[in-house]
Amino acid sequence: MAPSIRDRRSLIVETEPQLCESARPRLTFDDHKWRDPFTPWVGRGCLHDSMTSSSSQPITGTAAGVPFTALPPPEDRAHAPLVVIWHLLDPPCTDSAMAAALPMAAFPAWRLYLGLPMTGRRLPAGGSEEMMRLGLADPVLNLFGPILSQAADEAPAAVAAVRSQLCVSDGPIGVAGGSLGGGVAMEVIAAGALPVSVAALVNPFVRMPSAVAAIERVFDIHYGWTDASRAVAGRFDFLRRSAEIATAEPALLLVSGADDHPEFRADAEALDCELASRYRDRSRVRLHREPGMPHHLAEPPGVEPAPQTVHAAAVDAAFTSWFTEHLTRPAH
Repeated sequence: MAPSIRDRRSLIVETEPQLCESARPRLTFDDHKWRDPFTPWVGRGCLHDSMTSSSSQPITGTAAGVPFTALPPPEDRAHAPLVVIWHLLDPPCTDSAMAAALPMAAFPAWRLYLGLPMTGRRLPAGGSEEMMRLGLADPVLNLFGPILSQAADEAPAAVAAVRSQLCVSDGPIGVAGGSLGGGVAMEVIAAGALPVSVAALVNPFVRMPSAVAAIERVFDIHYGWTDASRAVAGRFDFLRRSAEIATAEPALLLVSGADDHPEFRADAEALDCELASRYRDRSRVRLHREPGMPHHLAEPPGVEPAPQTVHAAAVDAAFTSWFTEHLTRPAH
């Protein structure tokens, strides 16, 4: 007998006991309390004007309808570069949890973590049970496709709103993401939705069939492909769309866990080779293999900020080094 929805594990990681549920942050992070995410700074002028020059307090709110957590740079906030990050569906599976897992504290930039649609504060009616039901019924048409599409579409307005709220300078930005969040980052690059000059992705979603294959194996189910789901898979096939990603030759780091799903590992290898063949400067594409790292980057449930795991710390260091090397300050 197939296990009940309540007994099912998360859609990707095999050790996750339940999908992430929305929760008000209560933990501390870097010795500062997290702000109430339901009290955004809209209409209050530049937030960093009210912060002390040494404050690294995370800022949470909503920008153009998108929940976010922002980590400020230690100084020169008006001219610091910006990195936009999307979380996983597996732990860490909210913007605040992703900020704790990959804070990139040593990189003097604004780090903006955007919440994915259908997660965290935007779970569908019925919460995690309903999200699980939708995902198991049709992961392509009910979950992966809608999240990728909406997250990429809403990114420009959300970034513009945060720039206004936090008075962040315009200019080229970096993007980062894990798993499905990595797919969002690639869609943003391929579509030219934001002026991306640098990207760093960990265990990224590259092709829809690979994500579906992982679900089939984890849950012992068979997915019946249709014309509609094949069309969605074609749109979000970033191996096939490598030419679009390579157009502006953003410096792109791929971090692949040695214990990630085999399909994801193979896709990362293939994407690295494909992009390298298209870039004039091969050094701007790099694949880093992280020993022993599984798909997830935090311990379950991964909803709230939590202590950084060993593997997350390794990814954090790799991302920090890559952005420090490739992302310059905007002109002022």
